[in-house]
Amino acid sequence: MIAQITLRLVAGMSLTWCLMPRRDVTSGYFRIQMLAVLGLATLAALTVPAGESVEPTLLSAGWLKAVAVGVAVLSFFGSVMWTLERRRAGTVLAFAVALLATVSVIGFVPHRYAGLSMESAHAGLSAVSSAWLIGGSVSTMLLGHWYLTATSMSTEPLKRLNVLLGVAVLVRSVLSLYGVSLLSAGELGPVEWTWLAVRWLGGLLGVLVMTVLTARILKYRNTQSATGVLFAAVILAFMGEATGLLLDRELHVPL
Repeated sequence: MIAQITLRLVAGMSLTWCLMPRRDVTSGYFRIQMLAVLGLATLAALTVPAGESVEPTLLSAGWLKAVAVGVAVLSFFGSVMWTLERRRAGTVLAFAVALLATVSVIGFVPHRYAGLSMESAHAGLSAVSSAWLIGGSVSTMLLGHWYLTATSMSTEPLKRLNVLLGVAVLVRSVLSLYGVSLLSAGELGPVEWTWLAVRWLGGLLGVLVMTVLTARILKYRNTQSATGVLFAAVILAFMGEATGLLLDRELHVPL
């Protein structure tokens, strides 16, 4: 699970770079983000599970490790480009990292979803939306921290990322609700209902509330308070997605 969550985090962070207004953000933010992804991708490459006891995935363990190494290499060169203020080259590498990391996220989908079907599409989209949620929350929170050093930077990028985080929550909620609709009442006992409550109340509704609070705080350019709220959103997002993965392994439905 460590490698799976780590690669989802990497994919979500890099997808956020591609969606955000990069021109309004100083290069140092992207340099640090690239270095963070370098470390995370290395951790993922070292912890990809293998063996007969592990459920087969769309990509084999060897391929998943190779993709993680590729993400680490691209991130290293990306950090160099952003350090040298080569923004165009850095942007190209950011998109390359996002593409490769998204491949790894889909590659971690269980092999039982191989083939074209509604269940397969739901599983793939759920994995990507999960990555967007946790990665988006982390990148948004770290951008809020960046205002401590880039005090003159416009708050528009942070506002944009906060809106995108809210959109990620809504997309994830729709896909999770579809997963719940695939379950029968007999499959859910008291334990499963408890975990579903944690997953929904904390990991989805809780994060959505945090984005609303952040938006209201940013009206007053109070980036420090907004960052504190976003830190709480990160904790809730990870709690919700970890719970969703546990429910997926128990019920065999992405939630």
